[in-house]
Amino acid sequence: MKEDLGQNVAAIADYDKAIQIAPDDPVVYYFRGMAKETLKQHFAAISDFDKAIQLEPNFAEAYHKRGEVKEGLKQYFAAISDYDKAIKIEPDYAEVYHKRGVMKGVLGQSVAAISDLNKAIELKPDDAEIYYSRGGVKLSLEQHFGAISDFDKAIQLKPNYAEVYVSRGISKHKLVVHQD
Repeated sequence: MKEDLGQNVAAIADYDKAIQIAPDDPVVYYFRGMAKETLKQHFAAISDFDKAIQLEPNFAEAYHKRGEVKEGLKQYFAAISDYDKAIKIEPDYAEVYHKRGVMKGVLGQSVAAISDLNKAIELKPDDAEIYYSRGGVKLSLEQHFGAISDFDKAIQLKPNYAEVYVSRGISKHKLVVHQD
């Protein structure tokens, strides 16, 4: 695909042509939305994801990507709503549980965040990012032993993940500070 080559403007022109030929194909709107998002055309991307969903209401990936765009715009509740819809359509969608868990953590809904991140880990146990995210929520709750355990697992899965070492160091430091 042209957008994979960094030719997003040309890709959008091709998608525009495809829409002229097949205006009821939700996949074309989805891919055009992806290309527009890469170009930071956030609201245009949302519009394309809206159209894809209008044409195919069970398009879980379109809800997921629209949620990501809304997340980037700091529309966290709207992002969670899209993630909810994606999970309702596709209950084993690990990446969306991960995204929704992160958003709930940002909003201070820590118990719900950990629940979503637990589900994401259940579905995708070899993903270092999910362990890192869950460790971050536990760190915010000052559950340092649990956070360190999650950071250890993330490092085991992805040894060159610098951010995890920093977070694990913070957890270890806070343990020492709280013990004094």
